[in-house]
Amino acid sequence: MESNAEETQDEGQESKGCFECCIKCLGGVPYASLVATILCFSGVALFCGCGHVALTGTLTMLENHFSRVTSDHATLTMVIQIFQYIIYGIASFFFAYAIILLAEGFYTTSAIKKELQSDFKTTVCGRCITAFFMFLTYILALIFLAIFGFTAIPVFLFFNMWNSCAAMKSPDANITSPDSICVDVRQYGIIPWNATPGKACGATLGDICNTSEFYLSYHLYIVALAGAGATVIALIHYLMILAANWAYLKSAVSTHEYQDIKTKDDQDLEAEARSKDGQNSSSYS
Repeated sequence: MESNAEETQDEGQESKGCFECCIKCLGGVPYASLVATILCFSGVALFCGCGHVALTGTLTMLENHFSRVTSDHATLTMVIQIFQYIIYGIASFFFAYAIILLAEGFYTTSAIKKELQSDFKTTVCGRCITAFFMFLTYILALIFLAIFGFTAIPVFLFFNMWNSCAAMKSPDANITSPDSICVDVRQYGIIPWNATPGKACGATLGDICNTSEFYLSYHLYIVALAGAGATVIALIHYLMILAANWAYLKSAVSTHEYQDIKTKDDQDLEAEARSKDGQNSSSYS
């Protein structure tokens, strides 16, 4: 009976030790950085994946319906290819950068707890790294905000085309001459003015709106725009986290310096008191 009781007690201690270990590990997780990383991964994946496919579909639609001469849209083809290579670079860079910021979040969370609970001290280099990431994240947030605005342009163009097609199909529109409704992509500067046919009207425009290239590209551009917006939010989230971590580190350093000064003063007072006690005892003797 005694051995069974001892075994039960040992198992209880082991389970309690595992529970405390799990709580300690979970307490060291930077949840804010983790949420920002997941949001950044999701936003970049949506923007890069959907944007790449949407650009390919846009080029196919232009070649089939608006610019049948290859030389007319050669510049556009080159620009789209450049954008697609840029998308590859954005995906690779932000994947690595988000991992680095998440690691920095783990480091800073651990450093702050150790600094507040023990004699561990953060270095000037660590605080400078946090400040550097804060500055770089601010620049990246501005850049991706510009990308977000740029991504809204094809969404606007496709929406105008879709709206024109919906107007022709609507029974309430009361359109007597559907051929008068046209979409001329040359006016947007996408293809030159000498491109043929350059525009689509009436039934031809309706057929374009019914193609898979148009439907897929339009919705992919919307998803890519949402992904760019999510990435901007993630970068702003990162920026707030880095600013808070830098402030915490600076505050912890100030607290440690104050404690060091206070400890030194206490030691000086104690030494002075001992010296006075020694002098008094010697004078009495």
